[in-house]
Amino acid sequence: MEKHRNLSDIEFSARFANATLRPKLFTHEAHLRLAWLYIKNHGLETAIDLACTQIKHFAESNGAFDKFNKTLTVAAIRAVYHFMLKSESATFHGFIKEFPRLKHNFKALMAAHYGFDIYRSPKAKKEYLAPDLLPFD
Repeated sequence: MEKHRNLSDIEFSARFANATLRPKLFTHEAHLRLAWLYIKNHGLETAIDLACTQIKHFAESNGAFDKFNKTLTVAAIRAVYHFMLKSESATFHGFIKEFPRLKHNFKALMAAHYGFDIYRSPKAKKEYLAPDLLPFD
């Protein structure tokens, strides 16, 4: 089980926002949880703004100045939102069980939308690049 699940949603969000969450707890699933929480609590556009600001701050606070990727962050939030619109789950745990593709096949999901490597593109790291294959909407 992922250790970030030991924290309540409020505690998880607060620790992340003030960069006191242990970096090893911020796994891929934890990224998805953060997106789910922000969308649920703030709506899509505010979730994007919050996540971009806070993930960049979290990475820099932990000495990972080159880790933040704006395109990947925005694309992940849009993907989570897409599945939230279809979800019947009231909790993140239920949501991720309902749509395991987000956790286990995320790179393939991104590859369905982008015909280039958003993980290594210097431009994608700095600015949001819209999908060139399939939109998220």
